[in-house]
Amino acid sequence: MANVLKTIRSGDDYIESLRNRNLKVYLFGELVKEPVDHPIIRPSINAVAETYDLAVREESLATADSSITGLKVNRFLHIAESAEDLVLQNKMQRKLGQNTGTCFQRCVGMDAMNSLHSTTFEIDEKHGTDYHKRFLEFIKMVQQENLVIGGAMTDPKGDRSKGPSEQDDPDLFTRIVDSDEKGVYVSGAKAHQTGCINSHWIILMPTIRLTENDKNWAIVGAVPADVEGITYIYGRQSCDTRAMEEGDIDSGNAKFGGQEALMILDRVFIPWDKVFMNGEFEFASMLVERFTCYHRRSYVCKTGLGDVLIGAASTIADYNGVPNVSHIKDKIIEMTHLNETIFAAGIASSYQAHKLKSGVFLNDDMLAQVCKHNVTRFPYEISRLAQDIAGGLMVTLPSEQDFRHPEVGPLLKKYLVGRKGVDVENRMRILRLIENMTLGRNAVGYLTESMHGAGSPQAQRIQIQKQMQIGYKKNLAKNLAGITNDVEEPTEPSDYFKRVFKTKDSVL
Repeated sequence: MANVLKTIRSGDDYIESLRNRNLKVYLFGELVKEPVDHPIIRPSINAVAETYDLAVREESLATADSSITGLKVNRFLHIAESAEDLVLQNKMQRKLGQNTGTCFQRCVGMDAMNSLHSTTFEIDEKHGTDYHKRFLEFIKMVQQENLVIGGAMTDPKGDRSKGPSEQDDPDLFTRIVDSDEKGVYVSGAKAHQTGCINSHWIILMPTIRLTENDKNWAIVGAVPADVEGITYIYGRQSCDTRAMEEGDIDSGNAKFGGQEALMILDRVFIPWDKVFMNGEFEFASMLVERFTCYHRRSYVCKTGLGDVLIGAASTIADYNGVPNVSHIKDKIIEMTHLNETIFAAGIASSYQAHKLKSGVFLNDDMLAQVCKHNVTRFPYEISRLAQDIAGGLMVTLPSEQDFRHPEVGPLLKKYLVGRKGVDVENRMRILRLIENMTLGRNAVGYLTESMHGAGSPQAQRIQIQKQMQIGYKKNLAKNLAGITNDVEEPTEPSDYFKRVFKTKDSVL
C-alpha cells in the first residue's frame, strides 16, 4: 500500500491514503488511472470517509477503548467486549445510514474480524495452531494505523448443486494453489464485494460449509487491497453515469454512493503471519455462521436509510401541499412502523449477546435472522409507499440541463410548481433523492443488498427453522391443556430462550 498514512484520523486523511496505490481496476472496459478521482467511484469513497469523520464528531458513539492495543479505536475495528459494544455498533450503523443515505461499506470487515476472533481461538484449541496470535497481531496493526478492512466471503459458486471440490472449474471457489516456506498462494474470485477498492486490507474467507475433500478451499487470510495478482472489475449500478454529468441534482445523492466489484485472484500471495485458517475445513461452517449472525443484525444500517426515505416522502408531501391528508399521514406511519421493526430485532439481538471462549461477545442468532429477514421485505414496502407519495413526476422529471436552459427552464419552473412558497428546484431535488434510493444508484444499497446481502431470505428461514424449537413450544401448549401423556423432545428450552429469560445474576 503505497500511500497509507501512519495513522489516519479524518475523512480527508483517509481519502489521501487511497491515492497512488497499485490497484488494477477496470470500469467501462478501461483501466482506471486513479480511482479516487473517478466521478463514479468517488461518492463511495466519500461514504467511507464519513465513518472517520463521525468518529471525530461523536467519539462516544463511533469509537471504543481497545484492550488489545490500549488505544481508542474506530468502532469498525473494535473487537466486541460486551453486549453494549454490539449495541453501539448498531446505533453507529443507523447514524451513518442517516448521514450518507447509502452503504458505508465497513460492516463486513467489522463482522469478519469479530467472527475470526473466536474462530481462530477455537481452531488453535483443537489443533495447537497459532492462528489467534497471528490474528491479534493483525488487529494491533490495523487499530494502530486506523485502516479500513474489507471482508471477502462470497464466491461465484458455479453450479450451486456442487461443492468446491466437485466443480468443473476449481477456481469458482477461492482456493490454495501453492505454498512454500513464506506462505500460501490463492486463486479464484470473490463476487459482489462491497467497498473492496476502498479498503486498505481485505480478509479472504470461505463462503460455505466445507468437507474433507474441500481442504484446499479452507483458507482465511489477509492481503493488502493492492497486492499483486488482484484485478477488480467494477460493478454497474442503475443511473451510475449521472455522476459523470454536469450538475448535482439528477444523481439524487451526488456526494455519497455505494460500491461493489468482482475480485479476480491470480496466485495472490498470503504470508504465513496473515494466514488464519489453512485446511481446517471443519471450522468453515463455524466461521460462516458466526459471521452471518453478526452481519444479519448489522443490517439495522438500513433503518438509517429508511429514516432518510421517510423524511424525503414527508418533504415531498409538504411540497405537494398534502402533508395533513389522512392517507398520506397513515402511509408515513406505516413506513415508520416497518423501519422501527427492523431496528427492534437487530438491537435486541445485540442486547441478548453472550460471551464466547475467546472473550468476544456474539449477538443472539435467532433475533439476527429475524432482523435480516425483515430487511428482505420491509425496505421494499417503505420504498413503494415513498413512490406512492412522491407521484409520477419522480420518474418523468426533465433533466437539470433543461431546468438551466434559458428557453425551457422558465416553462418548467412555471408548470412544475408545487405548494406556494416552495422553490421548484427544491421539489426537483427531493424527487431525485427518492428516485435515487428506490430506483437509482443507491437502490442497490437499500433494496437489492437488503434482499441478497448476508444471505438471501431462504438462508434466514433455514436458521430460524433450526432454532424455533417446536417440540418445546408444543409442550408448553400441552401443559396448559392438561395433556400429560404426550411429551415432545426437547423438553428444555434452547439457548435462545435461556437468553430471553436470563436475569442479571443467572448463568447460561
